[in-house]
Amino acid sequence: MRNTSHRSPWAWVPSLYFAEGIPYVVVMSIATVMYKRLGLTNTEIALYTSWLYLPWVIKPFWSPLVDLISTKRWWVVAMQLLVGASLGGVAFTLHLPAAVQGSLAFFWLMAFSSATHDIAADGYYMLALDSHKQSLYVGIRSTFYRLATIAGQGILIMVAGVLEVYTKKVTYAWSLTLYLTAGLFLALCLYHQFILPCPAADNRRKVEPRHIVRQFADTFVSFFRKPGIWTAVLFMLFYRFPEALLTKICPLFMLEAKSTGGLGLSTSELGFVQGTVGVIGLTIGGIVGGIAAARGGLRRWLWPMVWSISLPNVVYIYLSYFQPDNFFIINACVFVEQFGYGFGFTAYMLYLIYFSRGSNQTAHYALCTAFMAAGMMFPGMIAGWLQEQIGYLNFFNLVLVLCLMTVGVAKLIKIDPKFGIKE
Repeated sequence: MRNTSHRSPWAWVPSLYFAEGIPYVVVMSIATVMYKRLGLTNTEIALYTSWLYLPWVIKPFWSPLVDLISTKRWWVVAMQLLVGASLGGVAFTLHLPAAVQGSLAFFWLMAFSSATHDIAADGYYMLALDSHKQSLYVGIRSTFYRLATIAGQGILIMVAGVLEVYTKKVTYAWSLTLYLTAGLFLALCLYHQFILPCPAADNRRKVEPRHIVRQFADTFVSFFRKPGIWTAVLFMLFYRFPEALLTKICPLFMLEAKSTGGLGLSTSELGFVQGTVGVIGLTIGGIVGGIAAARGGLRRWLWPMVWSISLPNVVYIYLSYFQPDNFFIINACVFVEQFGYGFGFTAYMLYLIYFSRGSNQTAHYALCTAFMAAGMMFPGMIAGWLQEQIGYLNFFNLVLVLCLMTVGVAKLIKIDPKFGIKE
């Protein structure tokens, strides 16, 4: 094995986390838009694509295998190869008679590969860098993950929109877009095969499987014995309940024809609104939230963050009622809502870190993120059916009312006033 342990993190940290972000965005966002353009109903889209959250819900149950088998580096490269193959598989099956079933099968493969890649990449990051460099490059990894979100929700959707206009064939446009994405991902896989360092700490350990099982069982039991566990679980599941409903329906609402209650945006316009303006608002909101929490602590900023993640949802009531033609107004509304979400989401992530403190912090945090994924998965599954029963305007009114769930679970939790404040 070649010695590349002294290679600069700049050579691989940005590309590794860009590669981590792309498949998640494809599975969670691009699949939703693609199925809408292929003619599926909102009920079908929300149900099918919400099931794709499942790998992130259950990934703590197979994460020990990533420690037990081979190296983190091997898992990273292997999962990137599978993601690239899955993208190609989706592109290929779109032309088959059973396009929906075939594409969903490859999306499932992509989701499991992506969730496993997350485990391996984060573990590799900690093994390849010392604590100082981990802190130094954490902003870089977050930035390139965000850039992957912009590339996926923005650029790739806009490319598909341009190809829809140019080819006049929706299926061909999306197939070609996904083939291009597969080529990009396979190039990233090949790059990482040669560029990723081989740190000495990332070795093939001989661990007895029964020890892994016992350790996981102890971790699982200790998690559910933590003080305030059920209050914490309620918070993890329901703090984002309104946003979980919105996430599935908002892009469908923007693409829907005005005659049936939507905004009538083109695919390219949706890519710009959702993938650039929206992501910028989300990122700025998250940055401001982090700065605020660092200065005043999570407990001090909890309620401003609760109202921030809740009240801006009113913009979708406005958009649904007035159905404005002005593209600037639509962008401004999405920016406000996503800024509020980014600011309010800070409280959620900090609470997960707060609750995970103590022994087995890493494993407990993984279990918290599993509840986070479940909190997005189950509401999303019913979102499409609910919207089709009551219409877009009533759906957005209901989402605003359900923000009371966010308020309710926030009132239940207890937080140390000093948590989050710089010492």
